[in-house]
Amino acid sequence: MTLAHYVDTLSLLGDESRLRLCALLQNHELCVTDLVRVTGISQPRVSTHLGRLREAGVVRDRRKGPQSFYALDSERLPVSARTLLAEAARSDDPTLEGDRARLQEIEAERRNGLAEYVPDELERFYSPGRSWQSLAVGIAALLRLGDVLDVGSGDGAAASAIAPYCRSLTCVDANARMVEEARERLATFPHACARVADAHALPFPDATFDTVLLFHTLTYAERPAHAVAQCARVLRAGGRLVLLCLDRHRHQDVTAKYGERHPGFSPRDVRRRLAAAGLTVVTADVACRESKKPHLQVVLAIAEKPEAKQAPPKARRD
Repeated sequence: MTLAHYVDTLSLLGDESRLRLCALLQNHELCVTDLVRVTGISQPRVSTHLGRLREAGVVRDRRKGPQSFYALDSERLPVSARTLLAEAARSDDPTLEGDRARLQEIEAERRNGLAEYVPDELERFYSPGRSWQSLAVGIAALLRLGDVLDVGSGDGAAASAIAPYCRSLTCVDANARMVEEARERLATFPHACARVADAHALPFPDATFDTVLLFHTLTYAERPAHAVAQCARVLRAGGRLVLLCLDRHRHQDVTAKYGERHPGFSPRDVRRRLAAAGLTVVTADVACRESKKPHLQVVLAIAEKPEAKQAPPKARRD
C-alpha cells in the first residue's frame, strides 16, 4: 500500500461512529436496522458511514431481498487496521462495551423468538404478500372469541382486526372523540358497538363477556386495581382477560406527555393485581422490547376466571 492509502485508511477509521460500526462488523454480519438499534446512531448516518466504508473496501455487503447485510472485509485491510479493530473489539471502553452488550441482547432475544423481531425477520426474508399485516390477519382468523369487551379501545384500531371473529364486540373508552372514531371504523360490523364508559365503573351486568381486552389501558387508569376488578366482574366463568401494559420503567419524561399516570407495571405486579381480582393467571411476562430508545418493554398477561364451584350433593336420607 502507498503512504496515501495508509493515511486514508487511518483517517476513515479515525471517526468514532465508523470505528464503532467496524468493531461490530468484525465478527458479525448485520443490516442497517441492527446497527441503528445497537448504536443509537440515526439510520441516515449509519447508511452514509457504511457507504464510505464500502467504497474504501473496509466492509463488504451482501444483498438479500430488500436489505443489505454488512461485514468487515478483513482480508483487504492493512495489518495495522486489523490490529486496531481487534483491540477495539476487546476494549473496556464504556461505549464499545455497551455496543457489544446490546448486540448480545438482540441475538439472545432472536434466539428466544420474542415477538419484537417478527417484523424484522419478515423484512429480512421478504417475498410478495409476506408482510406483518398479512400475518396478523391470518393469525386473527384462528380466533373464536365469543362476546368481547375492549376496555380503553381508543379509536378501535385493534378491535377492528378481531371484529370478524367475535360473536359480539363492545368497545368502551372515556374519550368521546375516540369513541366516535371507533364507531366509524367499526361501522361495517353490525355486531360491534362503541360507547363512552369509565373503566372504573363498567356499565354492564356481571358475567356478560367471554373475553375482555385491556390493551395499554392500565397505565392511564386512576385506580388500576379497581379497573382490573371491574374487568374480572364482567367476565363469565371460564372467560379470559388479555392485558398489555408497559413494564415498570424510569422514563416518565417520555410517557407522561401521552397522559400516562403510572410508570408501567412489572410482570410480578400484574400477576398480583390479576390474582387479587379473583382471576387465575396463565402468564404474565415481558413479551417484547421497543427498538427505539428508551427501549420500553411491554408485558403480556393472560388470566382466566375460574368456573363456579358446584356444591357437593346432599346426602340422601334412607
